Amino acid sequence: MQSFTVHSGIVAVLQRDNIDTDQIIPKQFLKRIERTGYGDFLFFDWRYDRDGAPDSGFPLNAPQYRGASILLAGKNFGCGSSREHAVWALRDYGFRVIIAPSFADIFANNCLKNGLLTVVLRPSEVAQLVARDVAGFYTLKIDLEQCQVSGHGGFQTRFQIDPFTRTCLLEGLDEIGMTLKHEAEITDYEQKRRNFSHLQ
Repeated sequence: MQSFTVHSGIVAVLQRDNIDTDQIIPKQFLKRIERTGYGDFLFFDWRYDRDGAPDSGFPLNAPQYRGASILLAGKNFGCGSSREHAVWALRDYGFRVIIAPSFADIFANNCLKNGLLTVVLRPSEVAQLVARDVAGFYTLKIDLEQCQVSGHGGFQTRFQIDPFTRTCLLEGLDEIGMTLKHEAEITDYEQKRRNFSHLQ
């Protein structure tokens, strides 16, 4: 898993509440077994019209959001089914951070296990960011070490994250990787158990 310490990038605004995982990655694209190659299908039913041409009215197709790596969304982002493919699609598209007033629990957990940082901010703070992004090309800096979000015009706030999850992201390790950091202690413990068993 790619480590996350500090990230700066363009913010793309998708100001909709209750965006579910079927909208993030429609079910017809779940046949792949790899974790890559889903970026082209992200928000497919919204990004493209019936003829397969980009829909100019969808925010991610706007020129000012090209190359965006931070997604600013509405409340309850990632609700619906627990498909991990939704996270893979967001990562494959290029997003490293999603900011919203709230997230569906399973989706947020899947994000953090795949190195995609979810940042919960107050609705008033999200509204401030939406207002600052009126002209587009708005950038933010997300500092996981300081748990801080900052941007042009003096915007600055802090966010909360579970300490264990924060450590995993900073070190680029999933739960298995964190466990393997203690491999020497585990091996020593298992050896002591074997020795103890032989004495019985």
